[in-house]
Amino acid sequence: MPTRIDHLVLAARSLDEGVRWCEATFGVTPGPGGIHPLMGTHNRLLKIGSAAFPRAYFEIIAIDPHAKQARAGGVRHRWFDLDDGALQAALARHGPRLVHFVAEVPDIEAAVHRLAALRIDRGHIIEASRDTPAGRLSWRITVRDDGQRLFYGALPTLIEWGAVHPTDSMDDSGVVLRALALSHPRAGDLGAALGTIGLSALSLASGAPGLRAMFDTPRGPVTLWSGGV
Repeated sequence: MPTRIDHLVLAARSLDEGVRWCEATFGVTPGPGGIHPLMGTHNRLLKIGSAAFPRAYFEIIAIDPHAKQARAGGVRHRWFDLDDGALQAALARHGPRLVHFVAEVPDIEAAVHRLAALRIDRGHIIEASRDTPAGRLSWRITVRDDGQRLFYGALPTLIEWGAVHPTDSMDDSGVVLRALALSHPRAGDLGAALGTIGLSALSLASGAPGLRAMFDTPRGPVTLWSGGV
């Protein structure tokens, strides 16, 4: 299996706010998600697959106010920079925002090792699981001690799925991911990192750091820009 885009990550101050954003922006209500006891977060999910991104989905994630983060396995901060003050301030000022993406890799240890050879610490490999209507989801995902995304979110977190994938039990949403483009002032360094994990074909330009994702939706074409936060 080649490396491929697994899901895009939209951060929100609260999950309710993220759901309202999805309904207003995409014209659809996201499906159910789950809770992440280790991280103290919860999410809602939306299938966005296309021929170019066959198993892609959209994750709306927020800190769960009712959960205590179980700080185990050396992890001190929530993933995706959700504890970062600048990101929290941006979410408070501007609302939910695209912040990151996750890449599915066939061998997560090998991918982490290749990034380490470039002096990039992608973090610990953490194992997790939860039950779904399609069967038990199990996955391994990289999380840094400091929770950082790296390259302002333009270098993906890595994930390796077990036999079941989240999209196996998701209905079509009417939202389709058409393109994903990245930019960063250190485009050469970012390109080398992407290439070593098998994403060299991803669109990348030198410029302000960020991700740009383009969708077809029931409300028409929608483009999201992370804005370097």
